[in-house]
Formats: sequence, C-alpha cells, structure tokens
Amino acid sequence: MKPIVQISLDLTNIDEALETAAIAMRAGVDWLEAGTPLILAEGLHGVRELRKAFPETPIVADLKTMDGGYLEAEMMAKAGATHVVVMARAHAETVKCVVKAGADFGVQVMGDNMVSESMVDGARWLEDLGCDFIIHHIGYDERRGIAAAGQRMPSPLDQLREVVEAVKVPVQAVGGLSLEQAIECPRYGAPLVVLGAPLTIDADAFKTADGDLESSLRLICDAVHSQEVDRD
Repeated sequence: MKPIVQISLDLTNIDEALETAAIAMRAGVDWLEAGTPLILAEGLHGVRELRKAFPETPIVADLKTMDGGYLEAEMMAKAGATHVVVMARAHAETVKCVVKAGADFGVQVMGDNMVSESMVDGARWLEDLGCDFIIHHIGYDERRGIAAAGQRMPSPLDQLREVVEAVKVPVQAVGGLSLEQAIECPRYGAPLVVLGAPLTIDADAFKTADGDLESSLRLICDAVHSQEVDRD
C-alpha cells in the first residue's frame, strides 16, 4: 500500500480535536485517530463528532481494548469509526471478538503489540488471530520511566524491520519517534505514518503544539506521500 499519514488526536476536548483535525485535513493528512485521551474524555460523542465533520475520512478509535471486545468494537463502529485497536496482551478470545465485530460491522482491526514479551511474536500472533494491521508500539509511560532512570529510551525503530518481516499485513510504528524518524517509517516497510504526541501534540499537556501546525503537517505529508514503501 502507498504511505498513509495518520494524525493522533491525543487531546481531551472535542472542540480542539475538531480544530486540529481540520488543520490536518487541509494539510493532506489521510486518516484521523481518536486518541485514547480523547476517547476517555469524550467517548462515543467524540467519534460521532469527528464522523459528522469528516464524513469520508477513515477514523481510528484507539480503544486499546483488553476485554469486552465485541461490544467495544460494535459501539465505535456505530459511532463512525472505521478502525479499532485491540491489545496483544488481551486474551485471544478478546482479539477474536474484536475481529468478529469488525467483520460484522465493517471496521478493520489494528492489533497493538505494546509490552508483548516478544514484540515480533506479538505482532505475528495478532495477525494469526485476524488483525488487519499491526501497531508496533513502545508505550508512553515505559519510555518516560526508562529515560528517567538514566537509560537509553527504547524506540519502535529498534525492531521495526523485524516486525515488518514477520507479518504480511501493514505495520505502523508508534512511540517517541522524532519527526524525521516518523517520516522514515515507509523505508522500513511500515506504510502507516502516525503523527501525534510529541510530534504534533504537546506530550505533557495533551494540547495542540505551538507553532504553524498546518505548514509543518503539509511538509510532512508531502515527504511521506512521495516515498515508496520498502518492503521485500
């Protein structure tokens, strides 16, 4: 697949999320993500408002589902989400339930391998259970905790090529990437480039970053969309 730019709306109110989404769409972003902070703050209402404002745009609901998979996916699908997220640390039956709901309600399932004992095996397991995409993810708290202890902060790029080679479905890398690293993801074979905290969102305050966001996003989108995905 051709490279896709997704913006993660890791915000805590729908008005700012809608404003940021409008800027992103003008700049050439392809997919919108209702980030976990937005879902916690606004719930189904937030997804419905995004769908109302952007009726043709793919919307990822970052549920991080761990249980009750069918119902969570069904509710988000009916609210307008086109993609939902389930965790590799969930029970296999939960992943299967999300996949079943995805088939029943026409949404695609993104499996997140965060804190898997083996990130590669976690990605492969999610694909085997029917996930349509893999999110290769180093978590926010994990990164900050390791950095605070004076150790090297882990990066999704450390094992991204291995994850890509382990699965057939598209992969995205998430967690502490710089702008330059995010733009490089298609060259690792990962076509879904995610922009969010701390790239376009203030990671500490969870509000839109200062500066000319639209111009920055346009340059990023142009750089990503001009690439070929390097996947053997």
